[in-house]
Amino acid sequence: MNRRSTAKRRFAIVLGLCLIAAGAYVTVTELLPNPLHEKPDWNGLDKPIFAKGKLLEESAAESGEQLKLPLPVLQKTVDPNIRYEKGTQSLILTTPAQVMHLQTGETEAQLNNKQVQLRFAPEEKNKLLYMPIQPLKEMYGIAVHEDPETGAVLLMKAGDTIQMAEVNGAADSKTSLRKGPSKHEPILADMPGGTSLRVWDTEESWYFVQMDNGYAGYVPKSKVTLGEKKTVDVLPEEPTPAQRSWEGKPVNLAWEAVYQKKPDPSVMDQLTGVNVVSPTWFSIIDGEGNVRSNADTAYVTKAHARGMDVWGLLNNSFDPDITTSAMATYETRLNTINQTLQFAKMYHLDGINLDFENVKTKDGENVSQFVRELKPLARAMGLIVSVDVTPKSGSEMWSRFLDRRSLGETADFIVLMAYDEHWASSPNAGSVSSLPWSEAAVRKILEEDAVPSEKLILAIPLYTRIWSEEVKDGKTKVSSKAVGMKTVNDILTEKKLKPKYLEDVKQNYVEYKEDGVLKKIWIEDATSLKERVKLAKELNLGGVASWTRSFGTEEAWNVLKDITS
Repeated sequence: MNRRSTAKRRFAIVLGLCLIAAGAYVTVTELLPNPLHEKPDWNGLDKPIFAKGKLLEESAAESGEQLKLPLPVLQKTVDPNIRYEKGTQSLILTTPAQVMHLQTGETEAQLNNKQVQLRFAPEEKNKLLYMPIQPLKEMYGIAVHEDPETGAVLLMKAGDTIQMAEVNGAADSKTSLRKGPSKHEPILADMPGGTSLRVWDTEESWYFVQMDNGYAGYVPKSKVTLGEKKTVDVLPEEPTPAQRSWEGKPVNLAWEAVYQKKPDPSVMDQLTGVNVVSPTWFSIIDGEGNVRSNADTAYVTKAHARGMDVWGLLNNSFDPDITTSAMATYETRLNTINQTLQFAKMYHLDGINLDFENVKTKDGENVSQFVRELKPLARAMGLIVSVDVTPKSGSEMWSRFLDRRSLGETADFIVLMAYDEHWASSPNAGSVSSLPWSEAAVRKILEEDAVPSEKLILAIPLYTRIWSEEVKDGKTKVSSKAVGMKTVNDILTEKKLKPKYLEDVKQNYVEYKEDGVLKKIWIEDATSLKERVKLAKELNLGGVASWTRSFGTEEAWNVLKDITS
């Protein structure tokens, strides 16, 4: 045999052995479990925090009763509205029933405006703010499991349901906890039979589980037995008597615009079917949050005698600069809240209606925070809190600052001011509030902002605009003036005008000429009001409101009362 043949044979043998080895390797790796062990990514961290088995970015501090959790973790997992104001080192925690104010390094705190003593103070470490565990448990009902060996902290929210489980087998058996849902993934821990587990997720034939020591990974479903489900207790929040009184009962609110002169209380005798009056009595008048009052005891007495609630209206004077300053800090917001609630107590009010308009978009978050801080204190006094909002639009000062979702979560009612579709200086004449436009505004808030329908009140205009169109130099100049229902009725009678029904806007319409100027009126009357009431009932809204009492007529009140039928 020559050398060339020998070399070929050797090559074939080597190649064959390599193929056999490769095949054996593939067989072993594909059929046999991975025997290699690996430490968790967090191994060596001092106090790692987990939520639903997932490692969070920041770690805890201290342990036991002195355990403290970092603010970013709390905002991410417990309540995104926990607020820190760096200027005064203030921490504000809010729930529907409580508001707590704490300060860094201080064990004295305020809970619902009353001083309380903490065992441990919030503190700053490594540029992170840490909150003591006890007030968090009392405010939010959170639960934690702290492992004494690894230091791992398992954080659970009130209402979380945890599926408990146990590793199958005897105590001397071992089941692998793997990094991923495959037997080829490395092993994080060998779990003896009987090891307690929390099941956080499922993936085909695997469970994503976590041991008490914080180790989290995957285990075959066949290797564990599911046990009981544990639910972290939710702190009870019973509705107040005032809240119960409105359950299933539609609101029929009439605003009372109060300017220089106090309204005659006898005007309420005309308001058939109205169950809430909201006089515009209170205004924030400066950057310190001070409140001016025009309230009137006789008005409240008369309303109560007629079975009406009184929700005093607080506005921001429609001044953006005053709003910026007054809403900027806990101290200024609290000043407004305390004064408003003092007036509510003094005049025996049943609720507060908030009407903030002409606000810089950047201040919207502060306005929402104001409502969160007001609500528990008002609730403790048995007051209903309602917030007025505009339809959603791109308007910088009149719409974009309003976080309707947040306000809907906090307030008892959201009142949608569904008017000024065509406003005073609109370049085009048109309806103040056509039905399709109103319905679209309602649906946007219900669908996009998840405001419950029973919390949303549809506010209806009792005014319209007389539009004037005059052609000058080939261009049409448009102007308008707002008038109430009686004024329009007088014009129709005086000029013997016959309105025409417009199907597209669901309103009566009339036009006429006066001194050569074309006048147009999209009329607010029984026809248009019935359509709004019908809409509110079809969408199961919380009721209707009307702006303003002085613009209405007996015709209006007789139609609006149908909201309660």
